[in-house]
Amino acid sequence: MIYPKIPLAQAVLQLCKTKNITEIVISPGSRNAPLTIGFTHDDFFNCYSITDERCAAFFALGMAQQNRKPTALVCTSGSALLNYYPAVCEAFYSDIPLVVISADRPAYKIDIGDGQTIRQQNVFANHILFSANLRENDREYNEEQVQRAIHTAVEKKGPVHINVPFEEPLYEVVDMPGTPITLWEPEPGDEKQDKNSVDTFTERWNEAKRKIVLVGVNHPGDIPAKYLDMLGNDPSVIVFTETTSNLYHPGFFPGIDKIVAPVEKIGDELRKLQPDLLLTFGGMVVSKKIKVFLRKYSPEWHYHIDTKKAYDTFFCLTEHFRSAPARFFSEVAPGLKKVESDYCSYWKAAEKRRVRKHDSYVGKIPFSDLKVYAEVFRTIPGSQVVHFSNSATIRYSQLFTMRPGWKVYCNRGTSGIDGSTSTAVGASVAGKLATTLITGDLSFFYDSNALWNNYMREDFRIILINNGGGGIFRILPGHKNTPNFDTYFETVHNLTAKHLCEMYGIEYATANDEASLKEALTGFYTSSTRPRLLEVFTPRTVNDGVLIDYFRYLADDFSE
Repeated sequence: MIYPKIPLAQAVLQLCKTKNITEIVISPGSRNAPLTIGFTHDDFFNCYSITDERCAAFFALGMAQQNRKPTALVCTSGSALLNYYPAVCEAFYSDIPLVVISADRPAYKIDIGDGQTIRQQNVFANHILFSANLRENDREYNEEQVQRAIHTAVEKKGPVHINVPFEEPLYEVVDMPGTPITLWEPEPGDEKQDKNSVDTFTERWNEAKRKIVLVGVNHPGDIPAKYLDMLGNDPSVIVFTETTSNLYHPGFFPGIDKIVAPVEKIGDELRKLQPDLLLTFGGMVVSKKIKVFLRKYSPEWHYHIDTKKAYDTFFCLTEHFRSAPARFFSEVAPGLKKVESDYCSYWKAAEKRRVRKHDSYVGKIPFSDLKVYAEVFRTIPGSQVVHFSNSATIRYSQLFTMRPGWKVYCNRGTSGIDGSTSTAVGASVAGKLATTLITGDLSFFYDSNALWNNYMREDFRIILINNGGGGIFRILPGHKNTPNFDTYFETVHNLTAKHLCEMYGIEYATANDEASLKEALTGFYTSSTRPRLLEVFTPRTVNDGVLIDYFRYLADDFSE
């Protein structure tokens, strides 16, 4: 076993090991050689080489998302570090622990014209939980800073940055590490709920006859079934679950948009949906329609449960309970009562009508994006990790009910199209179940370097819905009057994934109508020796009309 000769590199390596950071994603470089040598020559660490730093960061994000513990990112100095920024932002807003370790030049070489050198200290200042700017010869300070950073990533669930200056020579090694590290222990802290606030919440909950529980991004299995039953069996409660909430119960409402659409025509009927009390937990909410609805028809009280933060998304936030949802429910459940009401039953009846209309509409539409999603969701195996790219893909998914065996993910922290494929690949590598990525064309081609690695599992599947551009822009109002819309908004193209699949050794298949889609999906999930990609070509100028008419068709429900 060999170690880097530089003591600072040894300290960083030992502290990562002590803090049980096992997954290390490395982007090749020279300035980070001391770290790369140390990580790759210690069997304690599982190391992955990803050349493209932006892809590497999202790959690490996907791993940390699945493992729910920090993954370390290691890069050289200069602009390499900046390419981590999109994933750092996503980790910041999605509460995913990442430990970014950047090699740097010594302080005296910054801003003197030395090559591959930028101002790296505090470079992520607006989107980082902790920045440790290490010094060349300050052992006690450095060791404390590294441990504070890792502790913050674990406890506060988010990204941290450790910037490590190295002087040349960089490649010298030794047989034994130097001075042992000194461990730093944080002071224990315990967030306790204010009893008066909890009592007030309980009183208001038990009085309210119309309550909405809205769940955003949520990890599978985080909420015990007994609390789901408590909410799902209360006649005064509607539980709206998004695709990414990973919560399933027969009493819940998984299709938010099918209930509140179209927002533009909200009237007396939808006024009946206005809650007295809103309870939210989980991460970002996808549905724009529920946001518009709750901002227009605000509840009297809005409570949010989260260990870190509470966004005032609906402009009516009453109280933030700093707790994990499962812990919160364990504390308040004994005092919560069922309230007699026709609130849930009324909207369950409306939901049944909407589902019938949904099925009727999807059954008669021409081949289009909406038709493809219906068929794809019918064929995904029951036990699967399903990743969605952003933009139209995750929004279409909101119109369908996810299977209870699926574990659903999407980068909703910043909602960007960058990194969706890389995140899914990283999640697949770290996870136990097979993974399917459902993606649009712009998101896929934007992140095509995600396929440039040696770690893709044989059971990794990609369903690429290629409608020749940014189809979501055609759905937005006013696009027909926008000059150069095709070029600067929709970005029309004729690209396909065929040659990418050939280059990266991925099995490739296509579909361009309902019959070929059904045929291609037959056997798509059977065992294989290589990953598979199915590219589905849909009519660019038809998709928007089909979706817009879908919501009009659902809206007619209230007039029947």
